[in-house]
Amino acid sequence: MQSTVAVVGMDRNPVSPQNLNNPIPLYHELREHEPVHWSEPLQAWFVTRHEDVLACFRDPRLSAERWKFFEYQIQGLEPDTIREFMETTRAQMVMRVGPEHTRVRRQAGAGFTPMKLEEMRACIHHTMAELLAGVRERRWMNLAQEISYPLPTRVLAQLLGVPAEDRERFRRWSDTLAEFAAPAAGANMLGAARRANQAMMEMKAYFLPLIEQRRAHPTPDALGMMVQAEELGHMTAGELVANAILLMFAGHTTTTDQLSNCVHDLLTHPEQLQVLREAPERVRAAVEESVRFHPAVPFVFRVAVADVELRGRRIHAGDVVFLGMAAANRDPRAFPEPDRFDITRDHTQHRHLSFGFGTHHCMGAGLARRELETGITLLLEHLPGLRLDETRPTRLKCHSLNFRGFDVLPVSW
Repeated sequence: MQSTVAVVGMDRNPVSPQNLNNPIPLYHELREHEPVHWSEPLQAWFVTRHEDVLACFRDPRLSAERWKFFEYQIQGLEPDTIREFMETTRAQMVMRVGPEHTRVRRQAGAGFTPMKLEEMRACIHHTMAELLAGVRERRWMNLAQEISYPLPTRVLAQLLGVPAEDRERFRRWSDTLAEFAAPAAGANMLGAARRANQAMMEMKAYFLPLIEQRRAHPTPDALGMMVQAEELGHMTAGELVANAILLMFAGHTTTTDQLSNCVHDLLTHPEQLQVLREAPERVRAAVEESVRFHPAVPFVFRVAVADVELRGRRIHAGDVVFLGMAAANRDPRAFPEPDRFDITRDHTQHRHLSFGFGTHHCMGAGLARRELETGITLLLEHLPGLRLDETRPTRLKCHSLNFRGFDVLPVSW
């Protein structure tokens, strides 16, 4: 039974090192005692109850056009410092609303149809088997770096039609963009802004020749489909390159973290791991439970375009509002025993919010689920006795509010 007594003197700064390292106590504190919380350090609202987060996703007054937050991040900087970053992200579907969002999402999502994703299962299986073959004889590995990172990167490279050998560049660019886009404790925002701007310029320079190749020689991959959409007038040239960058960034960063989170959840709950070993067909439920329990993206944010009243608090037009999916996923009003990891949980009755909701529901959720299910299945098949390697240190990736996973996850078998 969760305590409903407020913790006196508890640090409520979401980006303090303590709360980034272990946010669960803060989730409980805010959800029970201040479910709509104003954070002075971030100058933003935090919403943590499942019912309220769901309502916020549905509320058109809370917009995905999130410029105020980035403007707050770069107060006092010269506009040119971050011009390339701002212009490119402004053209991405995740920053659009209404018909403009629908139009761009429809074109960018042409490579993510259920039929296309089913065609990717063989690629996912082959890639995972190849990665496991490279480590099987060693008896231990850093799963975060040797499996969780390369699997989604190679799969997405195949889907988009870009060279998989460029994955280290994808990683460097993505880490740089994430550093600026997500709040972090003690971050040097001037340096982060400059690095993000440079990364965006490099990513555009990378994709432009690939786009030109597809103009000359059309291809059936996701990038080729977007080029065709642009040529038919359904996307602008700026939207084309901006959303190619978005798919590469979002498509591998989050799945990388979620795969490590899934494995860690199973290995730290041996009774649940045993249930899965005895009934491998439960892998889909195991993935859904881990995505609920430890989502790779704990928060997303919106900007109010009109005043909103929520639980007696006045959110003013222009305010930034963080929607706590990870906190909502542990709300006892929505999930029985929410702090218990249970792969037999019925997720048809209790919906987690880790992939968002509504028009901005994660377009890559279907691909991510297939990667996670295949990854977990083959790990358990190919590495009997898989366990955490307690002789080596684990290191969380918890440098910012919006992304959570592992930098180091040592396992042995």
